[in-house]
Amino acid sequence: MSQTFQMVAKTLEGLEGVLADELKEIGAESIEIGCRSVSYFGTQETLYKSNFWLRTALRILKPIYTFKARTIEEFYGNARKFDWSSIMDLSHKFAVDSVVNSEHFPHSRYIALKFKDAIADQFRERVGRRPFVDPKKPHIQFHVHINDDTCTILLDSSGESLHRRGYRVVQDNAPINEVLAAGMIKLSGWNGDSVFLDPMCGSGTILIEAALIAYGIAPGIFRQHFGFENWLDFDQSLLQSIYNDDSHERNFEYLILGRDISKQAIASAIENVKQSGLQKKIDLAVASIFDNNPPRVDRGVVITNPPSGERLRKEQIENFYKQLSDAFKQKYNNYDVWLVTSNMEAMKNFALRSSKRITLFNGALECKYQRFSMYKGSLKAKFN
Repeated sequence: MSQTFQMVAKTLEGLEGVLADELKEIGAESIEIGCRSVSYFGTQETLYKSNFWLRTALRILKPIYTFKARTIEEFYGNARKFDWSSIMDLSHKFAVDSVVNSEHFPHSRYIALKFKDAIADQFRERVGRRPFVDPKKPHIQFHVHINDDTCTILLDSSGESLHRRGYRVVQDNAPINEVLAAGMIKLSGWNGDSVFLDPMCGSGTILIEAALIAYGIAPGIFRQHFGFENWLDFDQSLLQSIYNDDSHERNFEYLILGRDISKQAIASAIENVKQSGLQKKIDLAVASIFDNNPPRVDRGVVITNPPSGERLRKEQIENFYKQLSDAFKQKYNNYDVWLVTSNMEAMKNFALRSSKRITLFNGALECKYQRFSMYKGSLKAKFN
């Protein structure tokens, strides 16, 4: 029987519920939603699957040691009590991140430094040498979280952030993070059951994430490496079996369409789609949102990130959003149109009323993610 332990999946604000649903799908237990995180229990297989399958997780942490401390001396002393050779050996380069929310410890950098000292001093005392610290490419990444006097040490199983799937070789000026793109698709309720369209697709991230969902392809398939592959208990055959399991893959009978007025954006999208191996599954072309005619459907979904106006004058962007709402109203009958934007002022000129509104964050930018349902007559009649 595999041992069960706690894990914490980090995510973007607003995607915690979606991530919890994803965790249920991979068999996680005792799931608890936090702020920008979800904690849960599972086995080593759950840990590997979390990194390989979760579309809305940024990184997966494993808590390994918790203790109380109110002074730096107490923190250092308790950190020394753990057997760090059970986690790493001398050949492992390591790094430490720290988050401190405590009046006892005002400086998080100093905490990270003292934790490094605790590990290095223990190794030096036992074997006469200390492991190297490498903040850029560590084999073992520790996270120290201090809340009041409770200190938790966590291991980072992901390595590089999971939003870096590995397919995005080119990006446009205001890209949507891959995790945010996947989260927006999940929040829309689309699951590969209708036509999908991004008429202002930029470098194609939303389209690629949609195709991965539609065809049941794991986002981790492109990754060269996960942090847990450096761990002392790494099980190569277990990871291989997860990689080789294609039981989630499925057929998809609808279109996934990407359009953009910019030739450069479509060129970038073509490169990224090619890198993802999905070029036969995504239809890309240069076209203005105002000239493009979407396929006629009984039901379809649009998810898009329109220009937010960094390079346009105020009256230009206001006029653009007014024309945009007209285009959707006139051409997108039977589509649910989802828009994400950080320009709330410009959205005042978007002459349609949203049927759903969610707050999300693209980096530090607060965005509103809104649904506009383009159905004539009663929605009840439509779906009953």
